[in-house]
Amino acid sequence: MSHIKVVNIFSKELIGHEVEVKGWVRTRRGNKYVQFVALNDGSTIKNIQIVFDMEKFTDDDLRLVTTGAAIRVVGTLVESMGKGQTVEVQAAELEIYGTADDTYPMQKKGHTLEFLREKAHLRPRTNTFGAVLRIRSALAFAIHRFFNERGFFYLHTPLITASDCEGAGAMFQVTTLDLENLPRNEEGKVDYTQDFFGKMTALTVSGQLEGELGATALGAIYTFGPTFRAERSNTPRHLAEFWMIEPEVAFNTIAENMDLAEEFIKYCIVHALEHCADDIAFLNDHFDNELIERLKFVVDNDFVRLPYTEGVKILEASGKKFEFPVYWGADLQSEHERYLVEEHFRRPVILTDYPKEIKAFYMKMNDDGKTVRAMDVLFPKIGEIIGGSEREENYDKLLARIEELHIPMKDMWWYLDTRRFGTVPHSGFGLGFERLVLFVTGMTNIRDVIPFPRTPNNAEF
Repeated sequence: MSHIKVVNIFSKELIGHEVEVKGWVRTRRGNKYVQFVALNDGSTIKNIQIVFDMEKFTDDDLRLVTTGAAIRVVGTLVESMGKGQTVEVQAAELEIYGTADDTYPMQKKGHTLEFLREKAHLRPRTNTFGAVLRIRSALAFAIHRFFNERGFFYLHTPLITASDCEGAGAMFQVTTLDLENLPRNEEGKVDYTQDFFGKMTALTVSGQLEGELGATALGAIYTFGPTFRAERSNTPRHLAEFWMIEPEVAFNTIAENMDLAEEFIKYCIVHALEHCADDIAFLNDHFDNELIERLKFVVDNDFVRLPYTEGVKILEASGKKFEFPVYWGADLQSEHERYLVEEHFRRPVILTDYPKEIKAFYMKMNDDGKTVRAMDVLFPKIGEIIGGSEREENYDKLLARIEELHIPMKDMWWYLDTRRFGTVPHSGFGLGFERLVLFVTGMTNIRDVIPFPRTPNNAEF
């Protein structure tokens, strides 16, 4: 007999049949006549109730069946008269795989999310983190399915790179040099020719530049992988290691790019609502009672398309006191973005045509010479969830921008080649995966939607 996952056991066809279940004990209660064990195997938010008739088992048999213990049970699946479950297993056979004494940190009581971050190796066993991780998995699957259905190719871009895509300089260096005895050149600088790659390298902040190479050969690609930012941003919205989805499409204009972003994010949310209903309902009931309503609201409404200049005018005319001042040329903060979405339009907003000074070098300039064809998708509770643009496909204009910003040409020659040989209009965007998971789960801290968060001064587990 092969064991049945708990997610599949709530089937009328199995009632009256012998079943085998395996999992971890959540709770145990009862009296000298009957004992009830709630068993969970991670496949669903739901527990299966195991009933031990104490005429068939002794106290000694069940002594080690405590919260956290791993067990195997064989018994008959029957309809349950009890509240909260439709079926239960009448136990006939018990095997204990692993015990858990009273030092097990996940005892049945309310734990703070801060406490659980310190126990990140065990927190997936809680209802909350089981739900979050199942939703995260479903969203990852939805992302691949969305792009696959539309003829995109999945491109694996390098994690180790010599180029700083965003130009922000916040990169984690990769080296095999002896840090206690660094080789120096004649100028006294570190001699990177002796390093593993023969030059200074770092962990990638984005796969976009390499993604553009793929798009200008394969037509439409997407990347989905880890990215790294060495920013000392100890906020509920930042991680040092996170996952990014970056589609890039040849021949797409900024308008088509916005359409793709809206269609994509709605698709992912619909998938989660359909396939993670129990987990989302649990998070709605226990963490954020507006969660389901907010998810459906995003799916059911068209996103507003708004030029940055108009957005600034709305913010200036709002009369609202913001922590960060608003003026044309300011890099809008989360509080500004959320005002536009939550208070002014009450809908998701795609902000476009940003000042060139606050956007990356590769974005296509508008005819006004002041703004670029950028787009940021702004969501309730999150602020920016997607950032993208139409790329500058003109060789001379891109070269001028690179020189203006003093970006080393030794890092950019290959990127410029796509503008020298068969250049085309093309567009793309980046979605921080954890921000999507944050939105779909209703969690408020990005450290609670990735299994093992990496933040300043924290690289545990």
